[in-house]
Amino acid sequence: MFDSPAEVTERLAAVDYLSDDAISTSVFLAAALGKPLLVEGPAGVGKTQLAKAVARTTGADLIRLQCYEGLDEARALYEWNYKKQLLRIQATSADDDIFSEEFLLERPLLKAIRSNRPTVLLIDETDKADVEVEGLLLELLSDFQVTIPELGTIAATRRPYVVLTSNATRELSEALKRRCLYLHIEYPTPERERDIVLAQVPDIRAELAEQLARTVATLRALELKKAPSVAETVDWANTLLALGRDELDEATVAGTLGVVLKHASDHERAAKELGLPDA
Repeated sequence: MFDSPAEVTERLAAVDYLSDDAISTSVFLAAALGKPLLVEGPAGVGKTQLAKAVARTTGADLIRLQCYEGLDEARALYEWNYKKQLLRIQATSADDDIFSEEFLLERPLLKAIRSNRPTVLLIDETDKADVEVEGLLLELLSDFQVTIPELGTIAATRRPYVVLTSNATRELSEALKRRCLYLHIEYPTPERERDIVLAQVPDIRAELAEQLARTVATLRALELKKAPSVAETVDWANTLLALGRDELDEATVAGTLGVVLKHASDHERAAKELGLPDA
């Protein structure tokens, strides 16, 4: 997929994802070694966007498994088309094989394993899933195969490039981590976030992008319930363009703070610490 970390940086930049040395090296090694990449860090630092950017720059299909509490095998791996099976039983003899390919419904993990095309498998917010889901992933990430009792073991036709993301709301198992390369992404420096804003919102003035990045960095330094994400910084930039504002003065910050802060307590703290007028 890539010849060097430097090429990763260049190709990701071409799809407006600004990488750094750690990110580019991890992305390169995951491809070179055929290992899944576990990306951890606060919400909104670009973990999911990294997987999407890798898919775009390589022309691969993106298959996404969004994890959540209660996710089970039927939603992650496969399930049987019970309605179709019942109709077949009613229409023919009970001896018909109703556990065959004809009745199999692929879910993201199985779909990625069986794809003939270059594929990026994104297992998003892995830490939100129940511990049992990790058991489903161990075989997949070890041997790139899954076992369906009625059909046997299905090995990958073509190994997908796997990215797992985690917001670290719970500790993932050592067995899962052992199968992955690890990358931690923190919030970017103000300089890098300014460059991200300029890449994502090319019509914004560089001075305003600088103001935005430094204001967001100040907000993140406060003890907020939810710190602004990079995506929200970009949203803020687009908001200022839509409003025709070319400077981030106190009145503008107060009037548009809802773009980056989504809790009333955070608004109150920011207003107090930044000395903002009433919105």
